[in-house]
Amino acid sequence: MDDAPVEIPITDALDLHPFRAEEVRDVALEYLTVARERGFRQVRLIHGRGIGMQRANVQAMLKRLEWVEDFWDDASLGATVVVIRTED
Repeated sequence: MDDAPVEIPITDALDLHPFRAEEVRDVALEYLTVARERGFRQVRLIHGRGIGMQRANVQAMLKRLEWVEDFWDDASLGATVVVIRTED
């Protein structure tokens, strides 16, 4: 198995399904950091509906990021919508 880094295109949504549970936090943080640098104001982290473990992990991380202005659960999409405070 190749452990080389995989480049993820930065769009307004990141699907976290392809990643292992232990990778999700780091992948989401890296994505949000780059999205912020590129001026994205709102993005979606797609974690699925299931029992909510990924959602809870993602949202716990978001609470600790001072440049995350707001976030909410969009249950119909199995995603968390994130509002990013852009760099000045």
